[in-house]
Amino acid sequence: MPNLIADWRDRPTHRRVWALAAPMILSNISVPLVALVDSTVIGHLPHAHQLGAVAVGASLYTFLAWAMGFLRMGSTGFAAQAAGRGDGAALRQILLQGLLLAMGLAILLGALGVPLSGVALHFMQPSAELDQLTRDFFHTRLLGLPAALASYALVGWFLGTQNARAPLAILLSTNLVNIALNLWFVLGLEWGVVGAARASVIAEWTGALIGLFMTRKALRAYPGHIAWAALALWQSWRPLLAVNRDIFIRSLALQSVFFLITVQGARLGDATVAANALLLNGLLLTAHALDGLAHAVEALCGHAIGARDREALRRSLVVACGWSLLASVGFALLFLFAGHLFIEMQTDIQSVRDTAFLYLPYLAVLPLIAVWSYLLDGLFIGATRAREMRNGMLLTLILLLPFAWALQGLGNHGLWITFLLFMLLRSLTLGAFAWYLRKQDSWLKG
Repeated sequence: MPNLIADWRDRPTHRRVWALAAPMILSNISVPLVALVDSTVIGHLPHAHQLGAVAVGASLYTFLAWAMGFLRMGSTGFAAQAAGRGDGAALRQILLQGLLLAMGLAILLGALGVPLSGVALHFMQPSAELDQLTRDFFHTRLLGLPAALASYALVGWFLGTQNARAPLAILLSTNLVNIALNLWFVLGLEWGVVGAARASVIAEWTGALIGLFMTRKALRAYPGHIAWAALALWQSWRPLLAVNRDIFIRSLALQSVFFLITVQGARLGDATVAANALLLNGLLLTAHALDGLAHAVEALCGHAIGARDREALRRSLVVACGWSLLASVGFALLFLFAGHLFIEMQTDIQSVRDTAFLYLPYLAVLPLIAVWSYLLDGLFIGATRAREMRNGMLLTLILLLPFAWALQGLGNHGLWITFLLFMLLRSLTLGAFAWYLRKQDSWLKG
């Protein structure tokens, strides 16, 4: 306990955490703001199936794109450790490898996305209007996939070098352009659901190009040259691909849970799937804000591990943990006392409002349960401990299945209870792996 208090009182660590976290929180919050603007603009169109189409179409796109989140996470851990060693050549190699992987995966997912979306919609059994609008939205969004994946790699790499300003520029420019074009295309030009998709595509390409432009200046702080011959060797790709493989499996499992919520909600009706989308916007707002602190953990812990600095590792964790807990309490109180305003802001369709109001208590509890998994994710990513992240997620799903089966008769209440259990089990399994690695004194051993 005395060590924890001393660590919490270390002001330089607070400054380092917030130097990274503050810009990332600001930029991260702009991500769910885009979803809020989508919901608010489309939610004030006359029909529930229009809002439902954006919810389902965005879920399909997110399932593909966020499953590739390893492009950011893998880049962050390796870049942070290379920066800790002062290895400019390794930083250049990690950046180039991340961008090459992003382009290859975008081509593959673009080819698979259309047929897979058809299969997914078949199992959802949506109304005819919802089905067609969803397809139009999703097919348009696929045009922005290469830029979205390139931005993942760029943001992760910048974070690893403890440069939070560049991710701020990428994410803010992407999301502010998205918001502005959304309002223009949907309300001004009356392009409807497809207009929202077009706005997102243009915004994603804007952010990626800005990120590429900023890499030149960032590399000046780390002199070195790319070993071009090494890029043709399997050994130079193996560590990154191994970590990315495990994070991909973990991310795929995580996105499957969110996707199944949308699938089950769609089966319960257009109003239910739309209401769940509005509530999940609250989760997105919470997650992206808390992820700002998790990103600081990734960069600072990865740097400490690269430098073999045990004290810096511990202090970074203690300070980030304290601030994350305070922030989660703040979000819980916000949704508890102002949740109705949050829903009413997003839509004036009364059936959707009434449905969402029923499930607001679940949203209020969620930040207090989910905060620990975000923080622990940051630690494991910074340490490039992707295998443990993968195993923790798979174990969580195995433990969750009996509860999900037993609760399915409760309709949407059962769906939300299952989701809360998922977040709780996710935190517990990651915590167990973290405790085991600490007992083995393995965090600094690589």
